[in-house]
Amino acid sequence: MTSTISAYTDKIKEMSMLSLICSCFYTQPHPNSLYQYGDLEVKGLNKRASGQSFEVILKEPDQTGDKTQRQPLPSPPRREVSLEELQMRLDAADERRKSQEAVLLRQLAEKREHEQEVLYKAREENNIFSKKTEEKLTQKMEVNQENRQAHLNALKQRLREKEVHAAEVRRNKQLQADLSG
Repeated sequence: MTSTISAYTDKIKEMSMLSLICSCFYTQPHPNSLYQYGDLEVKGLNKRASGQSFEVILKEPDQTGDKTQRQPLPSPPRREVSLEELQMRLDAADERRKSQEAVLLRQLAEKREHEQEVLYKAREENNIFSKKTEEKLTQKMEVNQENRQAHLNALKQRLREKEVHAAEVRRNKQLQADLSG
């Protein structure tokens, strides 16, 4: 019983004041169609959690209950166009086309010029990089050559020192042999 009462109170809270008053005066349930005019019909659908929903139905003109045939709207009278006016329009369209082509060609030329500048700068940077790399390689090779030469000189110096020492040792042995003998 309490659930039924709470359901009714919730339903009354959801209803608008106008529909509540109207439901008091008009106790018959209203038809499914809320609005009908000519070939347009609006029907209310079941209320959703997100709000009310409606279905709009457009009928063909011959399906409507109207017995009167609808006359098409008269078209406005066409103005006669002279050959000179047509030629002027064609000339104006041709001028617009030519100006658009000129703008497009100018943009393409600017783009090509920009690309050529970028390529030129890239080539310059590549050349500079190649030169720097070559210089570093040459410098490194020179340093390596100098290091090898210094190492060879040091080896030669040690060899001379060893030869001098060996000659001294031989002389000392000869002196010892001469003295003991």
